[in-house]
Amino acid sequence: MKTAKKLIKSTSTYKPLYKTTLNQSIVDTLLLQCQHLNQFNQILSQMIVTGFIKDTYAASRIHTFSTSHSSFINIHYSRKLFDHITNPNAFIYNTMMRSYLQVNNPKESLFLYNLMLKNKNSVYVYPDSYTYPLLVQACIARASVLEGKEVHDHVVKVGFDSDVYVRNTLINMYAVCGEMMDARKVFDESPVRDLVSWNSILAGYVQMGNVEEAKLIFDTMPEKNVIASNSMIVLFGRCGLIVEAYQLFVEMKEKDIVSWTAMISCYEQRGLCQEALVMFIEMNQKGIGIDEVVVISVLSACAKLSVLKTGASIHGLVVTRGTSCYVNIHNALIHMYSTCVDIASAEKLFNSSTHTDIISWNSMISGYSKCGSLDKAHEVFDEMPVKDVVSWSALISGLLQGGMIEETIALFQEMMVHGQIKPDETILVSVISACTRLAALEQGTWVHTYIKKNGLEVNSILGTTLIDMYMKLGCVENAEEVFDKMDKKGVSSWNALILGLAMNGQVEKSLEMFSEMKRSGVVPNEITFVAVLGGCRHMGLVDKGRHHFDSMINTYQIEPNIKHYGCMVDLLGRAGLLKEAEELIDSMPMEPDVATWGALLGACKKHGANEMGERVGLKLIQLQPDHDGFHVLLSNIYASKGSWENVAGIRGTMIEKRVVKMPGCSIIESNGIVHEFVAGDNKHPRIDEIEEMLDVITERVKMIGYSPDTNEVSFDVDDEEKETTLFRHSEKLAIAFGLMVTDPPTPIRIMKNLRICNDCHALAKLVSKAFDREIVVRDRHVFHHFRHGSCSCMEYW
Repeated sequence: MKTAKKLIKSTSTYKPLYKTTLNQSIVDTLLLQCQHLNQFNQILSQMIVTGFIKDTYAASRIHTFSTSHSSFINIHYSRKLFDHITNPNAFIYNTMMRSYLQVNNPKESLFLYNLMLKNKNSVYVYPDSYTYPLLVQACIARASVLEGKEVHDHVVKVGFDSDVYVRNTLINMYAVCGEMMDARKVFDESPVRDLVSWNSILAGYVQMGNVEEAKLIFDTMPEKNVIASNSMIVLFGRCGLIVEAYQLFVEMKEKDIVSWTAMISCYEQRGLCQEALVMFIEMNQKGIGIDEVVVISVLSACAKLSVLKTGASIHGLVVTRGTSCYVNIHNALIHMYSTCVDIASAEKLFNSSTHTDIISWNSMISGYSKCGSLDKAHEVFDEMPVKDVVSWSALISGLLQGGMIEETIALFQEMMVHGQIKPDETILVSVISACTRLAALEQGTWVHTYIKKNGLEVNSILGTTLIDMYMKLGCVENAEEVFDKMDKKGVSSWNALILGLAMNGQVEKSLEMFSEMKRSGVVPNEITFVAVLGGCRHMGLVDKGRHHFDSMINTYQIEPNIKHYGCMVDLLGRAGLLKEAEELIDSMPMEPDVATWGALLGACKKHGANEMGERVGLKLIQLQPDHDGFHVLLSNIYASKGSWENVAGIRGTMIEKRVVKMPGCSIIESNGIVHEFVAGDNKHPRIDEIEEMLDVITERVKMIGYSPDTNEVSFDVDDEEKETTLFRHSEKLAIAFGLMVTDPPTPIRIMKNLRICNDCHALAKLVSKAFDREIVVRDRHVFHHFRHGSCSCMEYW
């Protein structure tokens, strides 16, 4: 920065703007004509040369021009000029403080106040009623209530505490900083309260979400203006008091654009999107202008309702009004189109925009993911100049929803390797869900360990996801540990625990937790009763099942859905009450689905009710001719009574209709790698070792009473060939591999896509005894924990 002497020298060759002695009138005229820095330097230089700069009023005029009336003079230049003023008064100090606030440098404003108090040039400068509001604003900008209280002390000492303007800024400062007791004290002690006083204290309570105190202040206000009413509408909406918000809105004598916007935002934020759109239409019909906030709210409502046509109409409206170029509106439009599965329109907006930001990119990733265009979503992700946690979350969630489970985990691992972004709740939930579906327990456990090490909150959603993972992977103790440590347990958390315990054979404990849930005040929902009835089904607790079914209807007024009826049919069928099960199907108020009939068909197969089974099986094949399981069950029923011609007929029908039997598939994790086996598999790289282990298994289990159940093979072939086929079942291959790669006492954990067969179930029990190993098999319906020659299902599956 040039000094005053350098300024004089540098401007001495300029053609002067005047030819007479300086006075204030001339300076004011010259400043009005000043258009650039060179001209300003001439004026300043002549004021220094003539000594006119020593006139405090003249100095304040040129300093004010430098800070407030010119765009070509920066604040550092103005500060240098301030430092050369001999006797700055409070007005000059205030001007300089205000300038620092305008450029978001509140620290310098507070520093100038300290300078003011140091008696520059031994002349005391008295702060005035404009000084302290500026200082309070600086404290607000710094979010420093401590400095604010120091300023408050000064206000009281110098006697400005009765000034309403000063008091209002103090009320605002305490309110903004969340110190409502101090704000209320200043308000209550104010000798004079104007509209700003009332609005400031009200705004503080609104910001804190204190409805009771805000209503008290609002009702006491001598004059309720539009600003106060708008604040209350916002507060009511935020707290879910929509009726109160609308009543206040209707009672307002005057409404501005903010009033309408606040009410529409209330509706949209509380999920009342249809009401939000109706009010927006009314607003538009009344000729009220629209702003950015209301447009974003109604576009969000359109996205939630998936009303593409309405969203497109609003797009046309904002184009007409000339606001479509705003980046936030642009992003809202992209989000609306992509959510409504009009990805072409979203893509067109994105590609044509010159104002995209990270939200625009994230919206496109979410849009492509929702439309199933995961390659394009990944392409946009890779091209992003900057990625945030939302970017990673959008693609990870998209991959999971698109069924790309391994890719989901791989992308998460890539994110962790980069180390720049920490996963949020959405990412963690997605990855844990992927681990569950892939049976990747080691990876899932690692994620849980990461959560614990980083002290992340395990809320209801994350906790429920962890419980679900551990339960579905047979780790009951881990699931219970997560549940016990959760501070807030929602109904979904209880449901996951109750269902998980039932699936893992701990039905009695499952029902105990159901009772504990009710005692804790959590009201069961329809999903809870699916879990409870499912538990009764797994253990054949017919009487308890009937009791809970009746309780659901009569005590909790929950209308049974198709899943509840399906559980009851399966429960009755497994217990051999086939006639009662069929009568229940006939009494259902809705059309029974194939799963319900399928439960009855399975029960017929289990209990040898071939006549009913044949009738139900033929009905199911008519209802769903492409379902392989129904063909196989009916075929097994025919095979069990030696009707090989009918077996051949079913298989011929399957060939004719191109119905392919789903192959048995079992997966097992080892050292973070998931291995998959299918029936008759010979492609695994260690298949020779697996075959050798199968021979060892066969030898040991036959020594303790194993005899292959060849009835499980529905082919008219000799027993030796049937036995060979049985030993190629996928779960037997997985058990052999598990014995090879896991050391005791680590359980061998296997996931199977179909129901485990009788022979495999018998073999697994004997393997657990012969090799002293725990084996956990989760089939399509239930977990089997094999220990010491017995199974947790108690032979009821």
